[in-house]
Amino acid sequence: MSELPLRAQLASVLGKSAASLSRATGRGDGSVIGGRVALKVEPDLLGKLARGRRLTLVSATNGKTTTTRLIAAALRELGDIATNEQGANMPTGHITALANSPDARNGVLEVDEKYLPQVIRATNPAVTVLMNLSRDQMDRASEINLLAKKWRDALRTSETHVVANADDPLVAWAGLGARHATWVSAGQRWKEDSWCCPECGGHLKRDPDPHWECPECGLARPDASWAVDNDDDVVVDPNGVRFGMRLNLPGDANRSNAAVAMAVGAAYGIHPKQSLPRLREIHSVAGRYTSVVTHGTEVRLLLAKNPAGWLESFAVLGPPDVPVLLSVNAQVPDGKDTSWLWDVDYTVLADRRVFVLGERRTDLALRLETDGVPFEVADRVDDVVARLKAERPDLPKVDVIANYTAFQQIRAAYGRVQ
Repeated sequence: MSELPLRAQLASVLGKSAASLSRATGRGDGSVIGGRVALKVEPDLLGKLARGRRLTLVSATNGKTTTTRLIAAALRELGDIATNEQGANMPTGHITALANSPDARNGVLEVDEKYLPQVIRATNPAVTVLMNLSRDQMDRASEINLLAKKWRDALRTSETHVVANADDPLVAWAGLGARHATWVSAGQRWKEDSWCCPECGGHLKRDPDPHWECPECGLARPDASWAVDNDDDVVVDPNGVRFGMRLNLPGDANRSNAAVAMAVGAAYGIHPKQSLPRLREIHSVAGRYTSVVTHGTEVRLLLAKNPAGWLESFAVLGPPDVPVLLSVNAQVPDGKDTSWLWDVDYTVLADRRVFVLGERRTDLALRLETDGVPFEVADRVDDVVARLKAERPDLPKVDVIANYTAFQQIRAAYGRVQ
């Protein structure tokens, strides 16, 4: 990385000091406040910190944090990595991540969907990863078609190499604006936000899956050079070589995330035989998929923030005899509008023991009642586990699905498990 100008050096030092003070006083991890202080001193600090580095930006509605962690693990084959893999995904967090690793030649930054065009322009990234787009926090974010157009416009004027999911029409349309692209057949379980052509508005033909095309304007799925075979738990590289994945992160979505990470690694010259072992070392990401033990029972934590995320979480639940705890808040980081609950099909839980928690448990309870899913109301995870253990002393496991702030509250109650 090139030497920072004096003003940028001062901004970086002051930002680190603010972050340290925030951690020392227990107000947070400092990643946001540190960036805010630094930006006050040097508004162009992000671009200056990015200069001379080879950066990968990662954006999507779901899976950004996990994929950032996976890519960072793969790229550590090359040495130290500057990354915000704990999820501070706006420019303030990017500044903190880069300032904390001044000597790292390579970096991986998770980027909030809304900020991606701005960060592309500021950092001139080597690689930009686009994975999926669906409705999320509609009281804060743009309509996803408008978001995809902003991505596409930013990519048209950039030299960044895009690694994108060919199976998501909105993502593919945005990625087709780039001059250089690698396409991954990463799948798309949630299709309710992409039945219409993002180019002309026509109805997309989606048969056989994963193919899609628009009969009106001819927009069609790009040919993918990487693909995930979920049935055989393998990823197929551009040469047709099949690699058994055997990840310690569950579900099809994480196979897709790992395939994207391997494709990015390959763009940096890292062979899948080198990257895969590093991906297999990851068991949880910022508390996601981790398990804690309380009252002698394993409690597994799953994060789901929107309909697409809940659909993926339902796909990795334990057997039907494993109780499920659902927790929903509606704070600012979650989005205050909970109408998205009505887009989720909860009938898949009908044969399970279900508990509802969180600040908006009544919204969730009404939604379950409408779907005919029996439920019980509770205040705390520990209370539910204690109640279940009294009825079933040999209870081995429960699954918890929670949206963002509810997840963080539960995670904090167990000592902020990693």
